[in-house]
Amino acid sequence: MRALLVTSLGVTCAAALTLPLAVSGSATSVPDPAPAAAPAPAAAAARAPAAEPRGSTQSLPLRPLADAASRTSGEPTAPRSSQASSATARGLTPRDAHRFSLVGVVWDDVDTELHGTVQVRTRATATGRWSGWQDLETHNADHAADAGSAERGSGTVHGSTAPLWVGDSDGVDVRVRSEDTASRDGADAVPLPEGLRVELVDPGDGPDRPGGGTSVTGASATVTPVSSSPKPGTLPETAGSPTGAAVGTAEAESSAVNAGLAPPGATEIPALDKAEPEGQAGAASYVGPRPGIVTRKGWGADESLRERTFAYTSTVKAAFVHHSATGNNYTCAEAPSVLRSIYRYHVKSSGWRDFGYNFAIDKCGNIYEGRAGGVTKAVLGAHTLGFNTNTMGIVVLGTFTSTNPPTAAVNAISKLTAWKLGLFGRNPKGKVTLVSGGSGKYAKGTSVKLNVIAGHRDGFATECPGIRLYNKLGTVRTTAAALQGR
Repeated sequence: MRALLVTSLGVTCAAALTLPLAVSGSATSVPDPAPAAAPAPAAAAARAPAAEPRGSTQSLPLRPLADAASRTSGEPTAPRSSQASSATARGLTPRDAHRFSLVGVVWDDVDTELHGTVQVRTRATATGRWSGWQDLETHNADHAADAGSAERGSGTVHGSTAPLWVGDSDGVDVRVRSEDTASRDGADAVPLPEGLRVELVDPGDGPDRPGGGTSVTGASATVTPVSSSPKPGTLPETAGSPTGAAVGTAEAESSAVNAGLAPPGATEIPALDKAEPEGQAGAASYVGPRPGIVTRKGWGADESLRERTFAYTSTVKAAFVHHSATGNNYTCAEAPSVLRSIYRYHVKSSGWRDFGYNFAIDKCGNIYEGRAGGVTKAVLGAHTLGFNTNTMGIVVLGTFTSTNPPTAAVNAISKLTAWKLGLFGRNPKGKVTLVSGGSGKYAKGTSVKLNVIAGHRDGFATECPGIRLYNKLGTVRTTAAALQGR
C-alpha cells in the first residue's frame, strides 16, 4: 500500500577509533587508555564527563582481534592468518568512553546478515566495576522498513544488532566473532560484515517517571472526543506542511496529531471509560476503553532527530508484538531513558526515519506513544520486515526468552490492542490475510494468514518476541476481545 510521506530531518553518525573518542555533537574527548584496574567510585565519577543534555552517540570502528576467543576465556588460540582474523574476529580492548547507557553494534550494509556472536562488557560509572560478558541479539535485520520503501531506500540505513541497556557506564569492551563453519583457524568461517562499529548511546536528560513509574493506564478522565481519528479502511488526514526546522515546531507538530485526545504539549493522553465516546463516526461498535498513553513529549523524545514528515498507510489490520531484547535490568522510572536511547539508536545509528515501533510498554504496564504521527492513526512503522504496511508494532521493553513478562505488561498489550484494533474494526481473536513485502520467511507477494494479534516470529524467522512473551498472546487475544465486548 502506498504510504503518504509528509516530513524530514537528517541522520548522521560518525567517529574514528584512531582519534580520541569523540561524542557526536560535542567537542570534548576522552583518551584511549591501556586496560587498567577499575578505579574507585569517586575516581570514576571525576573521570567520566557529564552526560549531554540532549543525548549523544559515540560511534567507534571495531579492530581485528586475532585472539578474541582467548582474550577473556583463557583458552589457547589456534593460529590465524591476519586476513582470517580480520574477517572473522573484531572488537575493542577495554577503554574509557564518554558516559553512555545503551550499546549496540552496526555495520554498513543493511542487507548483509551478521552470522556469529556479539558480546560486550561495560564499566558502571557509579562503582567502576566491569560487568560480565553480555550477548547482543543479532536479529535486528528483521526489525526494519520494508524493501522498496522510501525509508529503506534512503541510503542511510545500516545493519544492526538489537541494542542493550547497560545503565550509566563509562567503559566498554567488545568482541564480535564469526560463526565457524569448518575449523577453529577461521579460514572457513563466515566473514563478518564490513564497517562494524560499536554505538554507545547517552539518552540525555528527560522526564524520567517519578515514584518507580506507576502505571498511568488505570486512570480515567473525560476529555474532548477525538474528531480526527481515521475511519476503518480510510486514509487518515496528515499534518500540515512544516514551516521551519525549529525543534519547537517539530514538537508542536508531534503533539498536534493527537489533537482532541489531550491538550497541546501534554505528557499523557488520559484513559477513557468505555462509556466515553471516541467521536469516530462510522466506527465499529467493538472498541475497547482507551488506555492511558504517555506521549512522546512525556518520555522526552527529541523531535529534532526524526524526519519531519509522518508516514501513513490506509488501515490497521493486525498488531505484531515484539520484545526489545534490551534486557530487563531497568526500573520503570528509567523506562523513558531506555526509550530515548532506543530512539537515538534507531535514527542515528541504524539510519531509520524515527523510532521503529508504534507503541512501547514497560514492565509496569505503562504504554508509550512510539513513532510519531498520531496514536489513533495508521502510522507506518519499521517493526516487522515485510509486514509493516497496514499493521502496528508493539514492543515490550525487556528480554523474554527465559524470563516471564510481567502481568502488568501483558495486561497493557490487551488494553492497547482492544482499543486501537477496535478503532479499525478488528477482532483480536480473528485472523487476517496480509501480503508479504519480502520478509525472509515469506517471499514478496505471498498471501499469509495470521492472527490479528501476532508475534513477530509469525512474520519472520526470529525468536522475537521471546517464547515466554509469545506464549502469552493467546491470553492477550481473549482478554482484548472481552474488553471490546465480544
